[in-house]
Amino acid sequence: MNSVIRTVLSPTATSLISSLSFQSRRVFSTSCADFQMGRDNLSLIDKTKHAKVRLCNVTGYKTDLLEIPARDPSLHVVFIPGNPGVISFYTDFLESLFELLGGTASVTAIGHISHSEKDWENGRLFSLQEQIDHKASFIEHEFQDVEVPIILVGHSIGAYISLEIFRRSQEKVIYYIGLYPFLAVNTVSSAQSFIRRFAGSQFLCAALGSIGGLLGKLPTQISGFVVKNSIGKSWSSSAVVSFCTSVLQYHTIRNMLFMAMSEFQKLSEKPDWAFMGEKKGQIAFLFSDDDHWGPLHLYEEIRKQIPNARVAVEREGNTHAFSCSDAGSLWVAQHVASLIKNCISNSNL
Repeated sequence: MNSVIRTVLSPTATSLISSLSFQSRRVFSTSCADFQMGRDNLSLIDKTKHAKVRLCNVTGYKTDLLEIPARDPSLHVVFIPGNPGVISFYTDFLESLFELLGGTASVTAIGHISHSEKDWENGRLFSLQEQIDHKASFIEHEFQDVEVPIILVGHSIGAYISLEIFRRSQEKVIYYIGLYPFLAVNTVSSAQSFIRRFAGSQFLCAALGSIGGLLGKLPTQISGFVVKNSIGKSWSSSAVVSFCTSVLQYHTIRNMLFMAMSEFQKLSEKPDWAFMGEKKGQIAFLFSDDDHWGPLHLYEEIRKQIPNARVAVEREGNTHAFSCSDAGSLWVAQHVASLIKNCISNSNL
C-alpha cells in the first residue's frame, strides 16, 4: 500500500484512509430525518435496541446524531468521535455499550461538522476549535433541561474535545473517559511529523481529496471490495460501508486534513494537568501498547501527573481504530461499561 497515503491522516484516520492509495446557539429542526442504521447479520452480544441517526441543525450546521434512548435513564452517555468524525463507525461499540449498561443510560453520539456523506456546508473547512465549540453548544442546549447527569466518552482527538467540554460543563458532567486519547503531539513520531507537513499543504490536501472523491463515486460493491481486501480485512461490514460512503468524499477528506492541521497546532501545547488533577476522581483513560496517537509515554505522564486517575493499557491486540472491528467494539464497550458501573456505584446514582 502506498506509504505516503498511509501517513496522510489525522488521529483516528491513521487506520482508515490508508486505503486511499487505491483508496451561537443550537437551532434544531422539528423535522429531523430519522432512519435505522445498517447492521451486520452477526452480533457478538444480543442487542435489543439499535442505534438510530438523526440529521439535525446544531449551531446552524447539519449534524449527524446517533441515539439510543433508554426508557427511564439514570444518566446520559455522550460520545465524541475521533477524526474522521463519522459516527456510523461507532455503531457496534455504542449498541454494545447500551446493552452492557442494561438500558439504564441513554446514549448519544455527535458527528463532526462536514464529516459526512453529503457536503451540507458547501466545501467549508472546520478547525478543531470550531468542532469543539459545536459540541459544547450542543451539550449546553440539548441538555439544559435534562436532569440526569452526563458521562462523556471521547475517542482519539474526541478525548481532547471531551475534556474541553468537561471544562465548560462541570455542573452537568460527572465523569469523563478518554479512549486511545490524542492529547498532545508526539514529537518522537515520524508519522505525525509527516502528517503535519502534509496537512499543511493545500495542494496535497486537495489532491488527496480529489482521489478520495473519485473513489467514492465508484459503486459501493467495488469500493467496498477494495477496502475489505486491503486495510479492511478485519473490519465489520458496517465499517466498510461507512468508509466508502462517508470518508471517500472530497469534502470529508479536506475537512479531516484541515482539522488535523489545527490539531497539531493546538496540541503542541502541554495538556492541562491542573484541570485533570482537579478532576482526578472523575477521569479515566484507556491506552494501547502500540499507538503513536496515544503513546505509552503519555500514559506514564498521566500516572505521574494524576496519581489517582484510572488509567489502563489494553493489550488485547485491538488497534486505535477499535470500532472498525466487532471484537474491538465489544472489548472496549465492556471496559467502558465497567468504568461507568463503578462510577454509578460510587456516586450512588
